[in-house]
Amino acid sequence: MFNRLNLHHHLFLFTVIFLLWLLLTGSVALDELIVGFFVAVVVSLISAPYITVFEGIRYRPTALISVFTYLVYFSIALVRANFDMARRVLSPSLPISPELLEVETRLESKLGQMLLANSITLTPGTLSVELRHNRILVHWIAAPEGIDLEQATNDIATGFEKHISGFLK
Repeated sequence: MFNRLNLHHHLFLFTVIFLLWLLLTGSVALDELIVGFFVAVVVSLISAPYITVFEGIRYRPTALISVFTYLVYFSIALVRANFDMARRVLSPSLPISPELLEVETRLESKLGQMLLANSITLTPGTLSVELRHNRILVHWIAAPEGIDLEQATNDIATGFEKHISGFLK
């Protein structure tokens, strides 16, 4: 009935539902835990074929380390981008050359591509406009003149993608 990947998907979905149950009930009483367990089993078995967003997760021991390194990398990129934007706002003489650019991603899962697009959007100075297949259309406030797809991908997405690919496909 279940292959290995399918089992991981069901277990992950069960865990998310059970944790949500615990958060919503706010109780760790035995009767609440038992009811929550059975509700999570039933709901995860019924809904797993329809909730495919979690299928892009890499179930391996190093995934948690990759999540942590991604969060550190994202935090550093966020601080740098905020300082850069503050400097541009406070010094009007700094160049602003807004452009719409495409970046290419090697991430295969929709969840991975979505996280990459959101990471780009959350760093000031860049905004993901459209995600289509393996390309993201990005509005960049300070694009270098004559930038090509490969350079834009390296400048904007490669760092995020390297860390995201450790825990998402």
